Amino acid sequence: MKFKVMTLFPEMILNGLHTSIIGKAVDNNIISIEAVNIRDYSSDKHKHVDDYPYGGGAGMVMSAEPVYNCYMDICSNENTRVVYLTPTGHTFNQEMAKEFAKEDELIFLCGHYEGIDERVIEKIVTDKISIGDYVLSGGELASMVMIDAIARMVPGVLTNDESGCEESFENNLLEYPQYTRPRVWQGMEVPEVLLGGHHANISKWRKEESIKRTMKYRPDLLEKAQLSDREKQFLEKYKINL
Repeated sequence: MKFKVMTLFPEMILNGLHTSIIGKAVDNNIISIEAVNIRDYSSDKHKHVDDYPYGGGAGMVMSAEPVYNCYMDICSNENTRVVYLTPTGHTFNQEMAKEFAKEDELIFLCGHYEGIDERVIEKIVTDKISIGDYVLSGGELASMVMIDAIARMVPGVLTNDESGCEESFENNLLEYPQYTRPRVWQGMEVPEVLLGGHHANISKWRKEESIKRTMKYRPDLLEKAQLSDREKQFLEKYKINL
């Protein structure tokens, strides 16, 4: 899968994504990440890519032409989805990560200053996405978050086939707590059920812990969670005892 990022700070993208799991996936040619400097497509002799906003107001606005020229140079297929990172977009979630991971190529557009001329957004953008209800200095960090989440869903990126199936937000549940050695740490013990080797009991405990965590921290997710009748009964009992 190919990720292409249109940005004013390509080194920020490349330095941030060429480590850990994503970096290994790049090294193994499972995914590719290309960061392209929009400033290289400016016709201004000083490589300016912004100008004052029509109608007045604070700050500067990124011009349409350099963004469009950059897009035309890197887009290899007119059906490629172009993601614009903006607080006005739909909030990114795990289901979106799975959906985007089915694409062969994605282009990310990172804005700066007070935004980008709306005309080029209308011309090339297919998806407006936000990673949360807050404002960042630019779209680079948001694009890195999305690329990390999407890449994990690409076959071969995670070495353990089950790693992507038992994480938080799978089936709209938060992940159960994890433990490792030693068995006792500062007086706190690993739950006994995890020590017995009874896989059915461990699976049941993990699912119940996921339900409890979700109820405590993200009860909104439970509306879409697929629970068995037994799990629904467990949830109702847990609510009563809260």
